[in-house]
Amino acid sequence: MTERVHVPLEGREYDILIDNGLLARAGEEIASRLGQVRAAVVTDENVATHHLPALLDGLRAAGIEAASLTLPAGEKTKSFTYLQEVVDFALAQRLERRDALIALGGGVIGDLVGFAAGIARRGMPFIQVPTSLLAQVDSSVGGKTGINSAFGKNLVGVFHQPRLVLADTGVLDTLSPREFRAGYAEVVKYGLIDRPDFFRWLEENREDIFAGGSARAEAIAQSCRAKAEVVLRDEFERGDRALLNLGHTFGHALEGATAYDSTRLVHGEGVAIGMALAHRFSARLNQASPDDAVRVEAHLKAAGLPTRIQDIPGPLPDAETLMNFMLQDKKVEGGKLTFILTHGIGQSFIARDVPASEAQGFLRDMLEAR
Repeated sequence: MTERVHVPLEGREYDILIDNGLLARAGEEIASRLGQVRAAVVTDENVATHHLPALLDGLRAAGIEAASLTLPAGEKTKSFTYLQEVVDFALAQRLERRDALIALGGGVIGDLVGFAAGIARRGMPFIQVPTSLLAQVDSSVGGKTGINSAFGKNLVGVFHQPRLVLADTGVLDTLSPREFRAGYAEVVKYGLIDRPDFFRWLEENREDIFAGGSARAEAIAQSCRAKAEVVLRDEFERGDRALLNLGHTFGHALEGATAYDSTRLVHGEGVAIGMALAHRFSARLNQASPDDAVRVEAHLKAAGLPTRIQDIPGPLPDAETLMNFMLQDKKVEGGKLTFILTHGIGQSFIARDVPASEAQGFLRDMLEAR
């Protein structure tokens, strides 16, 4: 049965559909919302091998003409170079303003193509067809798009909502165990923000989620609902939406410090370490019990995720380097750090004006810990 999560943004509402076999129905679902548009599908080399033919067949079955562009896989594709390539490709296909860009891939492709759609012809419709667990539960929902800069992650982009999200659960079977684990970190995040009962449910159902049982689709649907509710309250991240960055201030700094080298660290792994650090930092600031940090770390470890900076292979950055990346974070205002901290499981809050010296001292201690 298809799970449907509706995101009722006024004038820009859209559905998130969650089911097995949605690639084959993609054309039908798109045509019912956009009509007989033309499309450009953008994907990466890994995803193209597994899923591009099925999507193109699904589009053709509904009479949607589509060209495809395949890019290199990996975080480094989120760059100005490939942004220009996607925009130029769409224009070369003579796509019109009502035609669509379709992002077939994980968070990298979704963020890149969403940004391209937001600026090509001053804004074109785009469809998210996320193929990783991380993208299905997080990056495909909410309209945040962008690319990376030498100064940090996701510093260039626009808010541009998709017209439809098609989360085909069947495609997750082609993920490597590492990619699936990385996506699971974002699922856990929703429980830690403000849904303690969901976190407890994850503790009880983690094995079934990883095995592809019925709990998998439920976990995806619950995650999408959680994110959609926050987006509806604060679409442009001026308030509560910052809570969705739990673990990301630390995680993005670690990604930047490792030069976005996916052999060392992928986004979800950075988030997992970041969430563990956020709970330890909260305990250090006497905002939460150390027992909560232990519980969070235990669950992440049970899922096979890293929880400490030392879990990253290769040379580690020093505390000053990490602080420099954190000070470039989008959540810095007036040069002052903002962290998402917690009073306990499911009790996250926005902490403004955290002293940089306190954060740097904490990072130094974490790097020296054994």
